[in-house]
Amino acid sequence: MVYSNILETIGKTPLVRLHKTVAGLSAQVYAKLESFNPGLSAKDRIALHIIERAEQLGRLRPGGTVVDATSGNTGFSLAMVCAIKGYRCVLTVTDKISKDKLNNLRAMGAEVILCPKDVHPNDPNSYVKRAEQLAREIPGAFYANQNFNIDNAEAHYLSTGPEIWEQTGGRVTWLIGSASTGGTLCGAGRYLREQNPKIKIIAVDAYGSVLKKYHETGIYDEREIAPYQIEGVGKNFIPGNVDFELIDRFIKVTDKDSALCTRKLARCEGIMAGYSSGAVLQCLYQIENQLTTDDVVVLLFADHGSKYISKVFDDDWMRKQGFLPAEGEATVEVNTAAQQEVI
Repeated sequence: MVYSNILETIGKTPLVRLHKTVAGLSAQVYAKLESFNPGLSAKDRIALHIIERAEQLGRLRPGGTVVDATSGNTGFSLAMVCAIKGYRCVLTVTDKISKDKLNNLRAMGAEVILCPKDVHPNDPNSYVKRAEQLAREIPGAFYANQNFNIDNAEAHYLSTGPEIWEQTGGRVTWLIGSASTGGTLCGAGRYLREQNPKIKIIAVDAYGSVLKKYHETGIYDEREIAPYQIEGVGKNFIPGNVDFELIDRFIKVTDKDSALCTRKLARCEGIMAGYSSGAVLQCLYQIENQLTTDDVVVLLFADHGSKYISKVFDDDWMRKQGFLPAEGEATVEVNTAAQQEVI
């Protein structure tokens, strides 16, 4: 197959069965590997869809500027689309972004503004408020607004959901993915739920995020907000693309468990996945007793591990976080029937 440009290769990512990391589980477990997109993440789908919709509606014109707040992946995908289409790309990120992601953004030609990670979401220095300000100030700017732009979830409703349904032959019974903007999980989940109303949709949340409590109580509780390390999981505000009625449960996972599971995927499955993918695997372990031999579980693995070489795949970083002992490697008991693994 020959393509006219890199954007035509977005989507149709593989679904791969897991083995060693899910030994002892009764269900069949598959990973949807979004790292096979050209930008190495699921965000390629939404970047292309959001920009093309903006062009169709006249919100983005030739010579314009695309602005957004990002944890890194959406920004890279937006920058990639802008490089092909000739738009300027201006991004705001929090200072917890990995050095690898930051360098990737700049390599793709994006202008990147670092913002403090531990400020209130309404603080003018927060990465979202800063992006909103830039979108107002820059002439001809289009604010992609991935957190509230419904084209985010629509992209996954139109592509990711149908792909999973086809790849599993309609047998999927559980869909598990990180809760952040909500686009991937809720877009794909909405399509799958329309095909089979019995499919369970599980959202992975972080300790320090407000989403789980909001789902359970309807209360936005700022006391829930605390710093955490996982990228692409959780929020300190309520994104418009999270469909709380669609999601059956939110499950919180720790930074440490998620990091160790990320490394385990590489060692045991040969899958270099990102930090949030480890969080999704850890979530699976926390619900494993609810699965049966009839279940087909699909885990949404959002991005590639190469974006985290300086974080979860760096022993020094892991030790600084207290995720590995000061000397030597860690022996970690995995929350499944598998044996202990050296991570």
